[in-house]
Amino acid sequence: MTEVRAKARTGESPFAERFAVFAECLLTGVWIAVAALPLVTYPAAFAAGARHLRRRTTHEIGGLREFAADFRAAARRGWLVGLAGWAAVAVVWVDVQAVRAGLPGGPLVGAAGLFALIGAAVAGLRAAALWQPGASWRALLAGAGRRTVLDPAGSFLIVGGLAVVVCSAWFAAPLAIPVLGAVAAASLAVEERYRRR
Repeated sequence: MTEVRAKARTGESPFAERFAVFAECLLTGVWIAVAALPLVTYPAAFAAGARHLRRRTTHEIGGLREFAADFRAAARRGWLVGLAGWAAVAVVWVDVQAVRAGLPGGPLVGAAGLFALIGAAVAGLRAAALWQPGASWRALLAGAGRRTVLDPAGSFLIVGGLAVVVCSAWFAAPLAIPVLGAVAAASLAVEERYRRR
C-alpha cells in the first residue's frame, strides 16, 4: 500500500524509487566526507546528511544548498561533540597502549574502552539522525545514549554499518566515502524503527 502511495506521489516505480534513495545515500556520503574534513565537524556532517536523507524519503525538496545550511547550523555546537569524540579516541588509544605494555588488568581496561568507544559512536550517530535546527546536542546525546542501551538490535545494525565502512576502506579507501551516506541512512532507519515500536 505504501508503495502505491509513493508511486502516486512521485510517478516512479517502486524499483526506481528505491534505487534513487540508494543513489542519494551514496551522494550524501560524499557530502558528509567533505563536510567532515576539518575532523571536528563529523557530527554536524552526519546530522546534515541524515536530515537531507529524511527530506528525500519524505519527498521534500532539498539539495546541496539545504545540506550546507543544515551543516552550518549543526556545526555551531556540533564541533564540541566532535572534539569530545576525538578525546574519547585518545583515551582508548592510551588503553590500547596499556594492553600492549602488558600492564596488569590492561586487556580488561582495553576491551572496556573499545566497547565504550563503539557505544559512543553509535550514540553519536543516533543523535545525529534526530538532529533538527535549534536542537541541543546535549539532550540529543543523552536520549541517544539511553536508546543505544535500550535498543541493542538497532545499535547492532549501526555497528554493522560502521563495519561496512571499515571493510570498504580496507578493500579500497575511496569506497568508504560514499558508504558514509548509507551509515547515515541506517541511523535514520534505526531511529524511525525505534520511534514506531
